[in-house]
Amino acid sequence: MLKTYLSRLLRITGLIIFSDKLHFVYQLLKHRNKNHSFQKENPTFLLPPAYILYEAYQMDHSKYYQDGLNTAKWLTDHLSRFTELKNKKILDWGCGPARVLRHLPSLLDETCSVYGTDYNKTTISWCRKNLDAIHFSVNELNPPLPYSDDEFDVVYGISIFTHLSKEMHRLWMDELTRILKKGGILFLTTQGEIFRTKLSSKEAGRFDSGNVVIRGRTKEGHRTFSAFQPETFMKKLFKDFEILDHIKGDFRNNKTQQDVWIVRK
Repeated sequence: MLKTYLSRLLRITGLIIFSDKLHFVYQLLKHRNKNHSFQKENPTFLLPPAYILYEAYQMDHSKYYQDGLNTAKWLTDHLSRFTELKNKKILDWGCGPARVLRHLPSLLDETCSVYGTDYNKTTISWCRKNLDAIHFSVNELNPPLPYSDDEFDVVYGISIFTHLSKEMHRLWMDELTRILKKGGILFLTTQGEIFRTKLSSKEAGRFDSGNVVIRGRTKEGHRTFSAFQPETFMKKLFKDFEILDHIKGDFRNNKTQQDVWIVRK
């Protein structure tokens, strides 16, 4: 609960971004030796610039690699429960520096094509220069995406709605609906019921009433902007979709896990 009130104070005073930059420096120094060893042992594994990596994940290079691969396998396992992953056009919405996406070409059938889009122009520039076999594009914080109607068989967004305002939830849901084919799969993760313990009493009251809880006063889309989504809110958001599965988050590996939503257009 102390972290909750500290976060609120930093937002009110406008120091949340500055505080996060200090945390970045701390993490950079903390993992310096370990990361040097990883780079020496894995010279062909290309890593994005330090702050790009930190903004999208954390500063531990070994975990960045292994967790990215494990998450890609986890994602394809879930998707394959509901669709055959052949001749599929797949989009990573909010791909960041492609922590997960970079592993998909080696896990999917060669008939599949993979795409990534993100609002961070610097991140996408690095991806385009360093990662082959993936089609990258830049989007804005607001829709639309640079794709045609009914273009993708699968769209996934891992911890993207978690950094958007209530208005953006609805705008982006309309946009993802537009680019997804009829019968296509949408895979999203959100901060659900398990995150309630991180909320203040006022925030918990809003959450329990079925409202998305927003911690703003910072740049929307940034890691410091946070949204918490109750189940009833998400079900309303998916009013035009068939909910195939909802896996509630739990506490595992010393970390609070996000909810998983798999829906079909």
